[in-house]
Order: sequence, then C-alpha cells, then structure tokens
Amino acid sequence: MNKKKELLISLLKNKLGADFLTEEPASPDRLFVDIKKEALRPVVQLLLEQGGRYQVGVGYDARRNGQGFALLHTFAFDRDGLLVAVRTFSPEDNPEFDSITPIVPGAGWSEREYRDLLGLNFKGHPNPKRLVLADDWPDGIYPLRKDVPHDLMPPSAEEVAFRLDQAPAGTSVVPFGPFHSSLHEPAHFSVYVDGEDIKGCEYRGFMTHRGIEKLGQTELTYNDVPFVAERICGICGSVHSTNYAQAVEAAAGLKISRRAEFIRVVMLELERLHSHLLWLGVAGHLIGFDTVFMQAWRIREKIMWLAESLTGNRKTYGMIIIGGVRRNITSEKTEDIRKVMREVEKETMALEKAIVKDKTIHKRTKGVGYLSKEETVKWNLVGPVARARGLDIDVRRDHPYAAYDELEFDVPVTDSGDVWGTLVVRLKEIYEAIKIIRQSLDKLAQLPESEPLALELEGPIPAGKQGLSVVEAPRGEAVHYVLTGEENRPERWRVRAPTYPNLQAVPQMLVNNKLADFPIIVGSIDPCISCTDRVLLVDLREKKARIVSKQQLEKMSRQVRFGR
Repeated sequence: MNKKKELLISLLKNKLGADFLTEEPASPDRLFVDIKKEALRPVVQLLLEQGGRYQVGVGYDARRNGQGFALLHTFAFDRDGLLVAVRTFSPEDNPEFDSITPIVPGAGWSEREYRDLLGLNFKGHPNPKRLVLADDWPDGIYPLRKDVPHDLMPPSAEEVAFRLDQAPAGTSVVPFGPFHSSLHEPAHFSVYVDGEDIKGCEYRGFMTHRGIEKLGQTELTYNDVPFVAERICGICGSVHSTNYAQAVEAAAGLKISRRAEFIRVVMLELERLHSHLLWLGVAGHLIGFDTVFMQAWRIREKIMWLAESLTGNRKTYGMIIIGGVRRNITSEKTEDIRKVMREVEKETMALEKAIVKDKTIHKRTKGVGYLSKEETVKWNLVGPVARARGLDIDVRRDHPYAAYDELEFDVPVTDSGDVWGTLVVRLKEIYEAIKIIRQSLDKLAQLPESEPLALELEGPIPAGKQGLSVVEAPRGEAVHYVLTGEENRPERWRVRAPTYPNLQAVPQMLVNNKLADFPIIVGSIDPCISCTDRVLLVDLREKKARIVSKQQLEKMSRQVRFGR
C-alpha cells in the first residue's frame, strides 16, 4: 500500500471515530472514503495539513438510492503519487453542507456550482452568488437533479442585466464582454479602474453551458462519451477523452495494453505542441506583435497536418476509446512524426531567439500579471500558470498515467510570477514534448506488433464503482471523476478543466496593473470557455447584420431545408 495512503487512513480513523464511515478498496494510488457530513471541515483541514492540494468538488443526486445528495472533494498528494476523494451525504429535506471555501478559497466555485445545479446550501460560504445559471433562470429548477430532463427549455428572457457587485469607492467600471475584441470566447469581466490602474474585477461566465455532464448520465452510453468528451475543448480533445477513459477503466479494473498507452502519450504530446504554439501566437497578437502570431501559427500548421495524416482529422481525432485506441502508429507514420519533430524543433528555436531578445515583449510581459507563489497555492492554480510562479507540479510526473512512468522529461519551472514566466515555461515545454514523443516512438518500436490496440470488457461494469483520473493538459491538470451506474452509462461524470481553477485567480492577477495589460493577463492563462450558441447573421443583399438566437436559427434552417 502507498505509505501516504496508509498514514491518511490511520489519521482519519483516529480523528473521526464513528464519523469515519467506509473506505472503498481501490488501487494503491487512489483513496476513496465516506464520512459523516459534520466531519467535512475537520477532514479537509487534516488533508491540507498533510500536504494535500485541493482539486475540485463533485456533487450529485443520490436520492434514488435513499442517500439524499452526495458531495465529494478531491485532493492530490503530488509528492506521494496519491489522489484522495472524500465523500459525504446530506438528506433530501435539508441539503446543506458546511462550506470549505473559508479554508480553501479555490473551492468557492465548486460550491456555488452545486448551489445552482443541485440546490445544495453551503453554510458559511463568503459569496453565495449564482455562478453557472443565468440571473434570469427560474427559481426552484436545478438542472443536475434526476427529475429535471436534459432538454428542459425554460422561458426565454432577453436583455437581462448582470447582477454585479458594487464597484469599490473611487473607481469606475470598464466592462469587457460578453463579446469583446480582446476575448476569443464569451465571458464578462467588470474591471474596476482608477484612471488607468486596475483596482479589482468581477468575473461572470458559463453563459453557454452545454450540459455535457447531464447528457453523460441521461442520454449517452459509456462508449459514446469519449467522442463527446473530445469536444469539451477546442484544443484538448485527447486530454478529455483519455481522462474519461482512464476513469472508467479504473472503475472497471481494466488495464489496457502498453502499445495503446504509448499511442495515447503521442497524441497527448502532439496536442501540447499545437496548443503551446497556438498560445504563443495569440499572446503575440494580444500585445500587437503579429510577427510572432504568424510565425508561431506557421510552425503549428505542421503539427495540424501531421495529426490529420495520423487520424484523419486536424482536430477531434477520435483516437481514444475505453480500453485503448482506435488506430495504430505504424513504422511509416513513425518516420513522418520524426521528420515533423525535427522541423518544429529547429523552427521553434529560431523563433525563441527572436522572442527572448525582444525588448518590446519584455516590457509588455515582465512584472505584468504578477501573483506570488503563496497566492498560487491558495487558489490551487495549475499548469504553466502555476509553474511560472514557482509551483513545481505536473501530473505526468507526480501521478503517472498512460506510459509516462517509463519516460524521462523535465518540468520547466520559473519564479518570476508573471506573464513572462508563463511564456518561458510554455516555450520550454515545447522541447520537452518533442523529447517525450521521440522516446515514445522508440518504445513503440520495441513492443511486439501483436499487442492489441484495444481491449473489451468482459460483461457490464458494476454500478457504484468510483474512478478518478488526472491528465496534464497543455493548460494544466484536468480532472475527471466517474461513478458507474445502470443502463450502460455513468451515474455521475464530473469534468474539471484547468481553466476552472485558473480563472478564479485572474482578478488577483489584474490588481495594480494597467488597463492596457488586461488582454495579455487574461490571455496568459489561455482561458478555454465554451463556444457561444448565438450567431451574427449577415444579409448580403440588404447589407444588414443582426443577432440570431438558437431558436431563430433552428427555425430558419428548417425553412431552408424543408421549405416551411
């Protein structure tokens, strides 16, 4: 047994006594425990004192099993290679839990989310405002409850203003979004300024929430979900499909072939390459340096063509399934990959030399968006944003999955705490990704061709099993939790993308910076926000433009297709 796991079980049982309910048998690097809800805060405090890093909260409707509503909080013990999930329940007639936000600020969004989606109450939460649901959403309808259909369409309400906090005295409000030239996806930032100096900010998002988790427990089967998971993010398709597949495989006790694991690594690192190059180009564009934008995206295009040759698609590859992968990487494809890696490495080095010596880039990034290491830990930041602030975490190394346990690579870390540090980390990670891909190809060549690409489960997955998986996305740690269910689908599937914790710290990154630095500070975390479900319709004949709602667009499509 993992020594840390053994210690935690002993400490929890001694501290809680009768409040410690059960421990679920799992792999050596996972610990699932159930406790009474009165013990939640003491347990969280104990896990923090033992070096736990908060990840995410998970809530679900357990009334069908007579358990009321369930709430989990997950923690990572990075130096011990251990993930811990603590679960508790509250009765249906009083769905209330103690808030842990006062001791874990990064838990604030998770609790607000389940206040919106499940109707849970969190005693002591410092800011119990709506988070996911719009301000015009009807009271008493909680979308993640079992008795609410997945296709519920509440009455529409146009032109509803945000219910925002009062701006601090002596400041003015500058709104950015929901649609703004500095934002690539819909979000709203109310920035409080004193002259050109930023003094605070309030964020509102989730305007185009797609209900993917609800679909996962109502409409999709286990094998459908990987292809939907791949569409959660426009960049990290393999990240989310791999993450989900790993969670189900862990719950089902399925160990996939080593060949499939190395192929997963190659796909994940190709995504890291094209994501970091995309971000580098966007960052150049946000500070008005479009030469960087054009050169980075020119290099990135080689990765996109390579991905299409391997999978048939530039994006949404469809490679990852439960039990393995769908396609092999042949010896011919291996040589194509090596050739592209040589070209990308050489051309990125030339671009890096131009960037690191450019005084304009230094002035626009050094000292901008500063956040201390202590604040980084407090807000549970992940990925390059955290590593640029001195936090040495990377789940590929700390919680190895796929075939990363057999690969050698460095984790770039800087302590500048600003946008420049984030840029440096991402540049260095490009070379590490190339190193990992080359090693993976070498390892694949040593494996027997007879190894299966995918394994099938023998019989149905038992209900009530828990799976917890992490994958290091280009933006940072992504977390997937799966609770197996009946009818060949998950009872609960929870996704936490890396942007979820990182966005919570953006207001702190903005404080005491200039308003002109807003785009690059927000852009430095590479925020991934769901695509909008509204469109701009342009009538070329009348030379007019208007916003069209989803319902209007659907009606128009029927008129065109069916002539009605």
